[in-house]
Amino acid sequence: FPQRPLYEDKPIKDELRKQRKTNQWFAEQLCVNIRTVNKIFLKDIIDTEQLYQISYILKTDLFQRYSKELKNQPK
Repeated sequence: FPQRPLYEDKPIKDELRKQRKTNQWFAEQLCVNIRTVNKIFLKDIIDTEQLYQISYILKTDLFQRYSKELKNQPK
């Protein structure tokens, strides 16, 4: 079982920038403050419920990386 951070390249922050959304907008959508948003950006591991919530807000599937890795694992 791989013991490594899944998101080493910070796709949440990248997706926000791609959509031209501000950190303030993101904080408001999550009902948190900017400090909490910055903590999310620094996390190596995010629980599935939070990842789902962020995926829903950003209208993008942040779980794809998990799915691809599982499909490509040796049998």
